[in-house]
Amino acid sequence: MRRNLHPGQVVAVAFAGAIGVGTLLLSLPWAVTGGRTSAPMDALFTATSAVCVTGLTVVDTSTYWSTFGQVVIMLLIQVGGLGIMTLATLTALLLAHRLGLRGRLIAQVEGKMLSPGDVRRVIVRIAWFSVISELAIATVLTWQLAIRHDESLSQAVYHGLFHAVSSFNNAGFSTYSQNLVPFAGDPVFLLTISAAVIVGGLGFPVVFELLRGWRRPSAWSVLTRVTVFVTVALLVIGTVVIGIAELTNPLTMEGYGLGKGGVLAFFTAVQPRTAGFNAVNIGEMRQETLFFTDLLMFIGGGSAGTAGGIKVTTFGVLVYVVWSQARGEAHVNVGRRRIPTATQRQAVSLTLIAMGLLGVATFVLLAITRFPFEAVLFEAISAFATVGLSTGITPVLPVDAQLVIVLLMFVGRVGPLTVASALALRQKQQRHTLPEERMIVG
Repeated sequence: MRRNLHPGQVVAVAFAGAIGVGTLLLSLPWAVTGGRTSAPMDALFTATSAVCVTGLTVVDTSTYWSTFGQVVIMLLIQVGGLGIMTLATLTALLLAHRLGLRGRLIAQVEGKMLSPGDVRRVIVRIAWFSVISELAIATVLTWQLAIRHDESLSQAVYHGLFHAVSSFNNAGFSTYSQNLVPFAGDPVFLLTISAAVIVGGLGFPVVFELLRGWRRPSAWSVLTRVTVFVTVALLVIGTVVIGIAELTNPLTMEGYGLGKGGVLAFFTAVQPRTAGFNAVNIGEMRQETLFFTDLLMFIGGGSAGTAGGIKVTTFGVLVYVVWSQARGEAHVNVGRRRIPTATQRQAVSLTLIAMGLLGVATFVLLAITRFPFEAVLFEAISAFATVGLSTGITPVLPVDAQLVIVLLMFVGRVGPLTVASALALRQKQQRHTLPEERMIVG
């Protein structure tokens, strides 16, 4: 590898390398039940979905993959969630106790940190926070599985740990054939998974700032303010909209009552943050719910976390831009801070790139499959936003369509702007400014 590669290129190559290793491991005979060898596409698709913490599957995780295969999937989820470069940086710290400038820049690109100066300390905190969080989640899930669902202690520990890693990293993989549908009436299990998804999807910078000063919202940074405000707003609106639409749907949530049904609606509203678990049959949801879920998936979760999508911060910046324009203000302000023009351009660029990519991918999928538009669009957004929800068409997609989904998952995890930087070795600096001329917009 050339030494002058842009850090964004290194991140993209590292993720591709992890997918390659995962594909090889899942291709081993003992990774599949019955001693047979997995099909190359099944191994590639599953490895990509795991490393990209998506959760889309072409085979049943619980019956197709052996215990070895499931452990490989869990490790790939962990690697993808923390980030390849984060793990590489931790390894360098442990072995050499030092980190060069290039390593800091690479970790900064992967973690979307605002300053490379504190990368070493932040990465160590990320690792400890992830481990402690996953162990806490696994403990609660294990207790619930053993006490309420009558699983043996060994089974409860295994399933609890797998779902803790999968939920905290927003992956959506499950060791149950029906995903979490058997737990639709268990509020404790669903709320624990939801809490793990939310914390993992907020983003580590926001989580650390909230841990330090959750009692002083006035002192929060703009990043934390926008992330928390948009996250809470989307969760509330999502719960209400999904509850209204689905609590009277006999194929999904009808019959659970207002209490358990409300928890189920909340859980279903949390999952489009890019978690991908489902406690109801997604294919039986009403059309308006599927469309609203498309919007939630496209927005995604917080920056520098395990979530995907364009991120709530991007969406929040766009909302503030529109609000400032409607008020006739010269600058975009959040509280007592002004959002730089470069950040606004980045938000617009990222959104347009995502929309363009999804448009092309949806067109291609419609051309090579015969599924209805709403199912294909749902699948494309779910893959790009690394969500993992599906109306049920993933396993029956033709191989060429599955390859399109694989590419969408990879690009969605690495990030459109990171992929763009990986394709460009240098950025041009404009040394002059042209005369300004206004044009009509709208």
